[in-house]
Amino acid sequence: MAQSRNGKLAQAIEQAGVSYEATARGVRAVATASGDSSIHTTKSNVAYWVRGGRPHPATARYLREFLARKVARPLSLEELGLAVADGDSDQADLGLTVEGDPVVTLGRIGRADIERRTFLTTAAYSVAGAALPLGMAGEIQARTERAVTGGTAGAAEVEAVRDMVSMFTAIDERHGGQHGRSTVVQYLTDDVQRLCNSRFQTEALQRKMFSAAASLAYLAGWKAYDAGEHGLAQRYYLQAFSLARRSGNRGDQAYVLRILAHHGMDNGRPEHVLGLADAAIRLSRGVDRATESLFVICRARALAESGRFADARREADRARDLAARGEIGEMTGWASLWGAPSATVDSHTAKIYARVGDHATAEAHHAGARKRYGSTAHQRIAALSAAAEGHAQLHQGQIEAACVTWDKAMDTMTGIRSSRTRKSVQSMRSDLAPFRSRGARPALELDERARTWLREAV
Repeated sequence: MAQSRNGKLAQAIEQAGVSYEATARGVRAVATASGDSSIHTTKSNVAYWVRGGRPHPATARYLREFLARKVARPLSLEELGLAVADGDSDQADLGLTVEGDPVVTLGRIGRADIERRTFLTTAAYSVAGAALPLGMAGEIQARTERAVTGGTAGAAEVEAVRDMVSMFTAIDERHGGQHGRSTVVQYLTDDVQRLCNSRFQTEALQRKMFSAAASLAYLAGWKAYDAGEHGLAQRYYLQAFSLARRSGNRGDQAYVLRILAHHGMDNGRPEHVLGLADAAIRLSRGVDRATESLFVICRARALAESGRFADARREADRARDLAARGEIGEMTGWASLWGAPSATVDSHTAKIYARVGDHATAEAHHAGARKRYGSTAHQRIAALSAAAEGHAQLHQGQIEAACVTWDKAMDTMTGIRSSRTRKSVQSMRSDLAPFRSRGARPALELDERARTWLREAV
């Protein structure tokens, strides 16, 4: 039987203003960014789909995200004539919302995460999803009646969750996101879900439990990000924001908006990052200076992504001043778990200068971050800062200095289980390739160590 032409898909591609070749290239790019290297779409595949053929369900979701970015609005598979009847089709958008019940949604996300369901582990970062919090940042969601399934809970239970978050975060910072990842998700979807559905002695205690649960959802998202699973990370972050709204804590909401902004920048999707950063600053008014520096440096980086480099540098200077004058001991809540704000400010300032090609200044700030993160409590970010410092040195033609710095970075990476550290070592090898071919001894020796490290890394 002859296939029926998919006019909906043809119209969407026409509205996006892209060729079949560009569409295929875009699908591959979205898939690769999602950690899926199995997609090899060609323009012939796109033509086949327009004629009525059906892409694989995962490919259809990458195609949808690519076209949605081009037309700057959300698209459904139905709108593209690509609704498919696979087991995951009705869950493809799971978590891409800040409405509904975040406790229930997190339960579904967590179970799919533990089962390693590919519709989530290879989900694409959604540009439309990034904009969801902007329309409601700062609102306190109306209280809804909840089914009570877990008995009663009080201050001791809230403190227990907070203690667990602190412990899990410390392990993550020292050993990498893949240590204890399934334990974090299991705890979130079992104990914490039950506690959120409990009766509380006061409404204030219930709000504090939502805040504690939000911080754990944030950590689950961070672990997914550290594994390179950006679509899944985004869904955890959105549910963390939804829980933070239920808690009524403006600082918690601001902190999630901040990570959503950084997540967009790290994915090379700047469409909503300045709006998220600005909303985070509005919500964070009144926080201590050290914490404020984290929101200001986020805005500085978002300004740089928007091409406003002079404004970005001014905001970066302001963030450094706030961090220098602030006291770490004054920091409260989630911000206190992630290391010295001066180190974070240095790290992001380096990214701003690297973006405009000022690698000497970027090197200085990466070095500053490395030294401030240098304790074993923050081993992963210290290693990543050293790796970035080496790249800045190489950009300045300092091959020997870069190799020395990278050698120290790999020393620090020992025992860390993180996709980001692995990718940084792969990037070292890629950058060393031209020098390796010329027989440069430092490059040859470091490349051999990097090759061995990658082979032995878990």
